[in-house]
Amino acid sequence: MEPRDVALIEGLLPAHPELRGLWEEHLRLDRELDELHHRRFLTIEEEARRQQLRKAKLAGRDRIEAILRGHRASA
Repeated sequence: MEPRDVALIEGLLPAHPELRGLWEEHLRLDRELDELHHRRFLTIEEEARRQQLRKAKLAGRDRIEAILRGHRASA
């Protein structure tokens, strides 16, 4: 995410519970993906988990961006 998007998200978190949940999930998925990325080799199960995490992170990011677009349009 771009720094200006992160700043906007952080500003909206206190008043937007859905965004807060999505952002926390985004950060958690990021940490888990980072952990898998640093492993030298992945098992078949770990590779499948990595793909699941990437898809979940992308879906969450799409929803976050939709919320941000809606906020920008109303601002």
